Amino acid sequence: TAAAAPSNFMALNAEAQKKAIETQGESIAKGIQNLLHDLRQGHVSMTDESLFEVGKNVATTEGAVVFENELFQLIEYKPLTAKVYEKPFLLIPPCINKFYILDLQPENSLIRYAVAQGHRTFVVSWRNPDASLADKTWDDYIEDAAIKSIAVTQDITGAKSINALGFCVGGTMLGTALAVLAARGEKPVASATFLTSFLDFTDTGILDVFIDESFVKYREQEMGKGGLMKGQDLSSTFSFLRPNDLVWNYVVGNYLKGETPPPFDLLYWNSDATNLPGPFYAWYLRNTYLENNLVKPGKAIVCGESVDLRTVDMPVYIYGSREDHIVPIGGAYASTQVLPGKKRFVMGASGHIAGVINPPAKNKRSHWIREDGKLPKTHAEWLAGATEHPGSWWTDWSQWLSAQAGKQIPAPKSYGKGKYKSIEAAPGRYVKAKA
Repeated sequence: TAAAAPSNFMALNAEAQKKAIETQGESIAKGIQNLLHDLRQGHVSMTDESLFEVGKNVATTEGAVVFENELFQLIEYKPLTAKVYEKPFLLIPPCINKFYILDLQPENSLIRYAVAQGHRTFVVSWRNPDASLADKTWDDYIEDAAIKSIAVTQDITGAKSINALGFCVGGTMLGTALAVLAARGEKPVASATFLTSFLDFTDTGILDVFIDESFVKYREQEMGKGGLMKGQDLSSTFSFLRPNDLVWNYVVGNYLKGETPPPFDLLYWNSDATNLPGPFYAWYLRNTYLENNLVKPGKAIVCGESVDLRTVDMPVYIYGSREDHIVPIGGAYASTQVLPGKKRFVMGASGHIAGVINPPAKNKRSHWIREDGKLPKTHAEWLAGATEHPGSWWTDWSQWLSAQAGKQIPAPKSYGKGKYKSIEAAPGRYVKAKA
């Protein structure tokens, strides 16, 4: 329906015709140039990508890579305070994107904000998979990345336990990893934050349109034993969930009107696609979106252990965005009914990314908190008793995280420790690899 809108066609778009007449056809020539450029690069330009460079004007928070394996690099950030909390802080971003969504510019970087609040901060930077990783599974990512990053963070800091955060798929992976560790009798994580994450995949919103037995079977046959899910296919899927905003808007502007989209760091990141190993992707589709196995105690076997989220018993902070089209607010809220520990749920305004990346200094948007702390069965019931607060949810989360982080100790003077030495400066080379 969105594709068939008359405004998508030169013959029916009065504004584009008017511009062509006013510029004596120059806008048409520029539109054709834009179209040829985008055909060469393989995706519709949402911003002027030539103006951004990872490590130069996005992902600039100072730090160093202190560990790497074939799946990820671990970045440690330079403290911005004389003292840091004794429990270090590890962020696990989604592996279907680049980590620097959490570190776009100094003023809207969640990573820099955490460092400035006195947390000794570590971040997983995922490798952009090529053919050499085409056989990697969900188990590999949980064992050799999520669990490994927790262990290395402990080793470097000497901390008995750490605080962890998972964003989007990173949250699903963190929840799975914590259940695997609990099954082994290990509890290295003291508290967890889940940002716009699914654990219970009952309410997946519009993505349901794509997921049924035949689609999942097709993907399993195509790449379940090996192969790559192309990053470009993934980002097209997400863009077409909001086609007018993220596709046709640019088709009309770039090609029919010959305009160059303005520079926008978030949309540059959005276009920086990441591949996924086929077996990982096929397992994820079946066990989450199709069968919702993570919330069925003992149903999913990961790294040789039965997953039971009822064993993930720790304080958790759960955040959902009100207008999220990827993890609908009801899906984010559902985690409150699954995890047994002390829970705080907060809802922010806006969508999947803009709701999360909302720094306090901008004083934009608002968030909702329920003062009585009750977590009824549904999000609608929760919202009925919630109060709206102006501005960012970051300050509320920061107070919560500080309460979980232990006492203050002198900040470290160097990166890493012992066998974990600085390999290269942040943001490292993994994040710079293109799909």
